[in-house]
Amino acid sequence: MKHFPVFLEVEGRTAVVVGGGETAARKVRLLRAAGAAVRVIAPSVTDELASLERAGEVTLIRRLFHATDVADAALVISATARQDVDAAVAAAAGRAGVPVNVVDNKALSSFIVPAIVDRHPITVAISSGGTAPVLARNLRARIEAMLPPRLGQLARFADSFRTAVKASIPDGIRRRRFWERLFAGPIAAAVLAGDETRAREAMLSAVNRPPTGEGLGQGNGIVFIVGAGPGDPDLLTLKALRLLQEADVIVHDRLVTPAILDYARRDAEVIDVGKAKGSHACSQGEINRILLREASAGRRVVRLKGGDPFVFGRGGEERDHLRTHGIAVEVVPGITAATGCAATAGIPLTHRDHAQALTLVTGHGRDGEPDLDWPALAGANRTVAVYMGATAAGRIAERLIGHGMAPDTPAAVIADGTRPGQQTRVGPVRALAELAAGIRPGAPALLLIGEVVRHADAWMDVERRTQDRVTACINQ
Repeated sequence: MKHFPVFLEVEGRTAVVVGGGETAARKVRLLRAAGAAVRVIAPSVTDELASLERAGEVTLIRRLFHATDVADAALVISATARQDVDAAVAAAAGRAGVPVNVVDNKALSSFIVPAIVDRHPITVAISSGGTAPVLARNLRARIEAMLPPRLGQLARFADSFRTAVKASIPDGIRRRRFWERLFAGPIAAAVLAGDETRAREAMLSAVNRPPTGEGLGQGNGIVFIVGAGPGDPDLLTLKALRLLQEADVIVHDRLVTPAILDYARRDAEVIDVGKAKGSHACSQGEINRILLREASAGRRVVRLKGGDPFVFGRGGEERDHLRTHGIAVEVVPGITAATGCAATAGIPLTHRDHAQALTLVTGHGRDGEPDLDWPALAGANRTVAVYMGATAAGRIAERLIGHGMAPDTPAAVIADGTRPGQQTRVGPVRALAELAAGIRPGAPALLLIGEVVRHADAWMDVERRTQDRVTACINQ
């Protein structure tokens, strides 16, 4: 480690920035965010810096740098992009014993300005020691995506209870365990979700319990019902990714790909409750019992579902069951199959010329064929997306055509959507059974029916091949 990482207190202290361009303005923003009294020295400045001066938020000295400018400074940053001026600033700061950073010149700098993730009062700083600042910024972006936006609120919330917790739990080891459980449990989840009132009520109850219980014992787990999207791990939401890396237990269905599970915390327990039509690994009742059991043991549980948990995912049933038993539940939406599969197939679900409505239906009801409004589905100017409909594709086509849909209406069967082996088969709705029969057996499949299917990449390929054959025949 070449540089010793520290955090410098600059609130109310003078920070000198030499230079008036955009680079200097970026440094001024950082210093002002830390509460420094910023003094900018430059013959000319950007409109932003001039505006800050008019508002009384920075002091501008419109002239060239003098060595005496660093005398009362807590730190100095030189951002002039002029070698002679930067060298003079560094030399003056060195003689005065003031820390100095020269932008993009680590040889002249006594400290490095890191890439910063700000969740005040939580601050994460990443430095490459000045060797690869772009790499440090890329790492910052990754860390930024992993950290909840309300992390700072959680830190302030915990701080407001520090004295009370210390009084309630004098023993240091037990007190540390209390905080560890809190930050991994439903109270922290409530703060991060913006429900600080509920979190404060629960915290008061926890702190006021007898010390032997350490405030947060068994029965204080939480379940996150999380949408994993249609299969491509790049389509996970940032929140889903973060929760996977924090979970004690992950309960997943068969549509969740191994590539998504690879993002889980390495020591998390992974429970496969995968279900397929006609082959149930676990009944819904068994799944409910597993979720209740793990949460009741005080564990942080992620119930990971393919697509979106509230779109034909039984997420509502699981949430209601857990809430009935007093378990905290949070639902995290995911990209549903209709949007994910349509996008990768090149099919717009709505289109000004072809579809002003989108209807999501299931092809598999509780007792077989679902009770759907077939006349409405067969109407014009709409797109119909059928989940779990591959095995009933022929019957679905008969129903739609029987209620007025034109037999030549375009249709698509998309199997393994968004995954490396995605299959997209297109043709008229009258041939829907044949299209579905050509996909990989057991593959998750979505049916899309409507004029928008004409925009599919596969449909355009068919039309192009047809045109090429017609042209070849004419030329013969």
